[in-house]
Amino acid sequence: MLIAGFPAGAWGTNCYLVAPAAGEECVIIDPGHQAAPGVEDALRKHRLKPVAVILTHGHIDHVASVVPVCGAHDVPAWIHPEDRYMMSDPEKALGRSIGQPLMGELTVGEPDDVKDLADGSVLELAGLEFSVAHAPGHTKGSVTFRMPEQADVPPVFFSGDLLFAGSIGRTDLPGGDHAEILRSLARVCLPLEDSTVVLSGHGPQTTIGRERATNPFLRQVAAGLGDGTRTAAPRRGL
Repeated sequence: MLIAGFPAGAWGTNCYLVAPAAGEECVIIDPGHQAAPGVEDALRKHRLKPVAVILTHGHIDHVASVVPVCGAHDVPAWIHPEDRYMMSDPEKALGRSIGQPLMGELTVGEPDDVKDLADGSVLELAGLEFSVAHAPGHTKGSVTFRMPEQADVPPVFFSGDLLFAGSIGRTDLPGGDHAEILRSLARVCLPLEDSTVVLSGHGPQTTIGRERATNPFLRQVAAGLGDGTRTAAPRRGL
């Protein structure tokens, strides 16, 4: 399996291209702010053909390049219906007033083909399987994507802004809920195998085992203390 990832834009949002191997079809995850050039570079380098864009949530730092990427390759974008409005109305998602500048060069909107993600569904794209889990808390429509273990490749978990190395997503923007994100951590992350590789929306790669042992939020919910008590979380992205 091939996973090509790079941080893009002002928020350093991780964008991933996933394929069975070089020279094959691929899926693009979270093409955010200023990600389009990096996507094109990775496509050329690995000789990949995109078949879909899939989105962990609707914040502008994860979806800003959806329209140009989908348009250039005539592919659909998949997003949870509760976050779909953010693609065309990012100011509302960030609690901004209409007309207030938002990284002035951004052109927001929906691509021509938008499909809904549903909790528990399995996307079969580019010869790969992505299991979808609804994981609200950072936003109402946040989801994660899990790929099963394959041969010598451990399970891979695209966590979006649910789980980071050493931290979790912020919950102080519209649609965020601290108690809800703790419940999502308990329901979605804790059952995963320790060997599961975590590729998050911001920051470095980690594993579920490492986070289970060291992440204060995952330790909190593993201990049955996910009651909404707040622990300060470093902010990453939006």
